[in-house]
Amino acid sequence: MPDPPNDRARAAWRTLTSRPVYANPWIRVREDVAELPDGRTTLYGVVECPPCIGVLPFLDTRTVVLVGQYRYVARAFAWEMPTGAMRPGESEEAAVQRELGEEAGYAAARLVKLASIATSKSVMDETAHLYLAEGLRPAPREPDHTEFIEVRAFPFDEVLRMVERSEITDAMTVVAMLHAARRRSSP
Repeated sequence: MPDPPNDRARAAWRTLTSRPVYANPWIRVREDVAELPDGRTTLYGVVECPPCIGVLPFLDTRTVVLVGQYRYVARAFAWEMPTGAMRPGESEEAAVQRELGEEAGYAAARLVKLASIATSKSVMDETAHLYLAEGLRPAPREPDHTEFIEVRAFPFDEVLRMVERSEITDAMTVVAMLHAARRRSSP
């Protein structure tokens, strides 16, 4: 049986103080003191990131392109879809085309928005906009200076199995794959 409505569960926390702790070109970290709905206070650390995009590129209806690279934080090589931060003033679609070109070496004739998600709602302020790309054509590939990327085409069904077996753990790729699978199974 569901819990009865709880006003405190929906009440906004009030920020009492906020101070910057750290910043670099990709993230900012701040430390807040927040007042809880019951009047108590708590310390809260927040990582702020610019909005980002992820794109699931389809070579044809059964084949997707993934990029693989060593991920420093995970300490492992990982397959994922092209992803990246949006630049100030850049539209989602422009960011998708830029990252698709930089990481995978393609441009898309058609982009379909799948979803916008909070990548980590408890400590990170980052929204990811996820797209599907179709009508791919080769484009100049100019990776970021910190990226050493392998590009490979995979059968869509194999990538879905990789998600199901937790071989692909990148949240943006997992969500995009599940959206794409649902679209494929819908009449």
